[in-house]
Amino acid sequence: MVLLPCNFVIENEVIEQVAGVLGALGNRTRLRIVKLIAETDRPLHIKALSRALKVRYSAIYRHVVTLKKAGIVTVHEVGRSRVVALRHQKELDDLLRIATQFTK
Repeated sequence: MVLLPCNFVIENEVIEQVAGVLGALGNRTRLRIVKLIAETDRPLHIKALSRALKVRYSAIYRHVVTLKKAGIVTVHEVGRSRVVALRHQKELDDLLRIATQFTK
């Protein structure tokens, strides 16, 4: 257990989970994937993400796996395709809004 200066207690397990989320979002390509899905406001095929970002399908797939492990996206199979959707979009928007405050 870690006690932060603001007396906010975080269990070690939660620290690992938060580190996973922040680590997954700490990559430009993954942030671009999240941004694209959020902008369309609907799930996107991995192939569409690949074309839009001009990145190989296999690379996008690996990034999506990382985002899925962090709990940021869900992946559904539609026929032979995989469709990616955001989980907790409002909370993710809030998190990214807060993160931009550190850039000022």
